Amino acid sequence: MSHSLPKLHNAMWPGLVGKGSPGAEPFIDLDTMLRYTAAAEVDGHKFDGVDLFLFDPHTNIDISEDDLKLMADKIAAHGLAVGSLVAPVWPGTVGDSAAGDAAARAKFVLAVRKACRIAKLLNDHGVRQYGVIRIDSAGGVDAYAADPVGTTQRIAETFREAGQVAADHGERLAAEGEICWGGMHSWKAMLETLEQTNMPGTVGFQADLAHTYLYLMGYNAPEAALLKEGYSPEEFHAAYTTMTDALRPWTIDFHVAQNDGTVHGSGSHDKTGRHCQADDPNGKLDITAASGYWLQDAQARGIKHLCWDGCMFPNEVLHRPSTWNAILAAMLKVRDAHGWS
Repeated sequence: MSHSLPKLHNAMWPGLVGKGSPGAEPFIDLDTMLRYTAAAEVDGHKFDGVDLFLFDPHTNIDISEDDLKLMADKIAAHGLAVGSLVAPVWPGTVGDSAAGDAAARAKFVLAVRKACRIAKLLNDHGVRQYGVIRIDSAGGVDAYAADPVGTTQRIAETFREAGQVAADHGERLAAEGEICWGGMHSWKAMLETLEQTNMPGTVGFQADLAHTYLYLMGYNAPEAALLKEGYSPEEFHAAYTTMTDALRPWTIDFHVAQNDGTVHGSGSHDKTGRHCQADDPNGKLDITAASGYWLQDAQARGIKHLCWDGCMFPNEVLHRPSTWNAILAAMLKVRDAHGWS
């Protein structure tokens, strides 16, 4: 059955993440990413919008109001809306580790405050009417392992403070479940962080199919593994149900993606779940079926759009029109199976 909701978005950060540093591929500018997104079409269907990374050279976190309006006009001229925004919370940006000292945690909260300013301006413009502010702990797994209890407590404290800032701006924060971030590197650690933060409806989870697949396998957290190599379809279903039943109630943002069971890093980005092309024959996931576990009762959790994530795709892949058409086709299948009108 064909549905009109949720809206289908393309992520702009594959043009940035893992790129631009010494030895890495160059950035792909926002204008190019917007053109590729707007040009994609499958059976008369097109992308509805984009999710943005608030990071140079796409969007400076301190962009002026006038320049932001010009950017919003440009996006709208492509027939696209804006959804979720990624706050630059990491060390080396305006932000710093959520598990750091008081000064570092204050910088983390400042990054969220600045992202909320941009969100409000985009909302007032009219190009943005839904979506969240995406965050992560901005700290590594090794530091977490040295002090799991204290690290989780500090992250939760920072998330609560940042969550109050978001709430004051009418926004919600979604913590990305990715195996390279301490305190969210396994499904159990992620759940503990969310429960200790204890701001349901304000600070939630951003589920990505590629990253959460590696939750099952226990990368960076063998004690939390739910599957072993060679698993059967029945074992996958049981494990995936356990994970999604635990994290789905917290899930307020969702990334459609594919993973081949390996990890990958590029440029300055740590190794994490490899994002594969939608039609990669080595993909471990039935994208449509796996999405259904996360999208049960999605409307009740305020999810209004889905986003594709293809972090660290080679630039040659990103420059191919066929890449974006295959992605859009996969997302349409997800919406037809699990969407609404």
